[in-house]
Amino acid sequence: MEVITLAGGCFWCTEAVFSGLKGVVKVTPGYSGGTTPSPSYSEVSSGETGHAEAVQIEFDPKTIKLDELLYVFFKLHDPTQVNRQGNDIGTQYRSAIFYRGEGQRAAAEKARQKASGDYQKPIATEIAEFKNFYPADASHKDYYLNNRSSPYCILVIDPKMEKLKKEFGGLLK
Repeated sequence: MEVITLAGGCFWCTEAVFSGLKGVVKVTPGYSGGTTPSPSYSEVSSGETGHAEAVQIEFDPKTIKLDELLYVFFKLHDPTQVNRQGNDIGTQYRSAIFYRGEGQRAAAEKARQKASGDYQKPIATEIAEFKNFYPADASHKDYYLNNRSSPYCILVIDPKMEKLKKEFGGLLK
């Protein structure tokens, strides 16, 4: 198994997207890239911890390649937005790839370069060495599955899931 940590806006969205892919064994929502140890949701939401809402993805590289995960990542959020995704604004919603090792760093750089051809604006995705990850409290785990009728899920996550099915149907479980 391999692990990578990605931040692409609200972790409810990114967890929902990556949980549906073949070869993804586990997706854990949490916080990464900051300096505050074991932060709470409200601390991260303040924008003062340096953490981004992120997901830690455990995957089987024999079933899904890191390049494929990164391609989905760049296609299912707007990597050109700085410190935001749509109406979610703040450093905690930044786009970031927290890599482990030289292989992941090189793959992230290559994926960012490839994605730059898909957007008019420059890619703002940060690529940084993994330093920490703190799981969010249990109320955030499987948020989309447990709250499908909430307005946020209907208005924000459902369109991403439709795009996932349309563009990446072959990668779905």
